[in-house]
Amino acid sequence: MRRREFITLIGGAVAAWPLAAGAQQQRDRVRRIGVLLGFPADDPEALTRVTAFVQGLQELGWTVGRNVRVDYRWDATDLARRRKGATELVGLTPDVILVNSGVTTAVLLEVTRTIPVVFVTAVDPVGAGLVASLARPAGNATGFATSEFSLGAKLLELLKEIAPQVTRVAVLRDPSVPAGSAPFGAIQSAAAALKVEVVPIDTRDTDQLERGIIAFAQAPNGGLILVAPAFATPSRDLIIRLAARHRLPTIYPARRFPLSGGLISYGADSTDHYRRAADYVDRILKGEKPGDLPVQAPTKFELVINMKTAKALGLEVPPTLLARADEVIE
Repeated sequence: MRRREFITLIGGAVAAWPLAAGAQQQRDRVRRIGVLLGFPADDPEALTRVTAFVQGLQELGWTVGRNVRVDYRWDATDLARRRKGATELVGLTPDVILVNSGVTTAVLLEVTRTIPVVFVTAVDPVGAGLVASLARPAGNATGFATSEFSLGAKLLELLKEIAPQVTRVAVLRDPSVPAGSAPFGAIQSAAAALKVEVVPIDTRDTDQLERGIIAFAQAPNGGLILVAPAFATPSRDLIIRLAARHRLPTIYPARRFPLSGGLISYGADSTDHYRRAADYVDRILKGEKPGDLPVQAPTKFELVINMKTAKALGLEVPPTLLARADEVIE
């Protein structure tokens, strides 16, 4: 979807709409939604996801410019930008804030513990301290988990399936984020059976990340696993470029990586989460509390393979894997 079409969909002047209350006509206030995203405003994947959210709202009776206003803060890709966007949105006193990742949600919850928050793609909401439990979040945040403990093992299995020669795997993660420990632990648990050695590489600092990958690539039969997209969104192009240069088969947890030249991805369908998030926002606007709304697990996963990258790496993708793919990029 082109940006102009997206702006047409979500734009429009904000106006109150009449509501009958008893015998007296009065105007109901326009509800306000904040949206905090770790993507540039012109990112095609981001526009697709947010469009799904807005369309979900429309299906539930909320129309931008009539009874709801949406305020966006984009490009929250590092701590400073996350805090700035979170502070600005909280200052607007919205009725609810939609946020794309667990990492950004943690920053937002440092700014407000009263405004309802719906997160769309949190890796481990309990481990990250975003909610008390999946069934009863208890605080002012709820939303959608993008993975479970076993997903890390699935990523390793798929990497071995597309690149069976891999015997060493570097897991790209941010060790300062609790949500990174669950998938890393799952990968470690599955490594022995698959005869793979596992080492971590820190993604917090770009220079450290680059040095880590270059050092890892000095020995043969290596591969990379990125455990969560939020850990590496600012470094996406760097990781893909280094993986290609050093011929490291790499699996990612989100579709946007193979779309940008990465080898393969497997993870929750984030667009579906944005569409489903509209239901939670609707329920909160109608009076329900986020602490009473259980965190929902993913219901749709997508497998994406970039065949051009596979050929560049000299990999023959098994027909059984291609048959299971939701999207094959030629």
